[in-house]
Amino acid sequence: MSGPLIVVCPHCQAANRLPAERLADGGTCGKCKSRLFTGEPIELDAMSFDRQLARSDIPLLVDFWAPWCGPCRSMAPAYAQAAKQLEPEFRLAKVNTEEQQQLAARFGIRSIPTLALFRNGQEVARQAGAMDANSLIRWVRSLN
Repeated sequence: MSGPLIVVCPHCQAANRLPAERLADGGTCGKCKSRLFTGEPIELDAMSFDRQLARSDIPLLVDFWAPWCGPCRSMAPAYAQAAKQLEPEFRLAKVNTEEQQQLAARFGIRSIPTLALFRNGQEVARQAGAMDANSLIRWVRSLN
């Protein structure tokens, strides 16, 4: 990537311009002064999901999960580990399908966990089922 990128703050949802060559530095939000990348998955609701999807130039990897789902809970540490390695090339997020049923319905989530990768506002790949961190990272990087 070259030129400035739009990165949506995970805290206040403000859009920030960040030079591509400074992406690895992480940057801070011009509005709330928080770090743009924390190395941890962010929780999204419908509004923040749409903001991240529509405005950010960073590919968005979403884990659709539910608290009652055993495989979802067992994959959570691996997903968090993947966030440390994949950011800032990718924004990793989680959507609780129990709390955000309209998002789950909108994307036709039929089994959980389901990982969906979005680029330029469009879904480009989907993977159902729990994955370990190495498999998850390999899968995501193979799509880039």
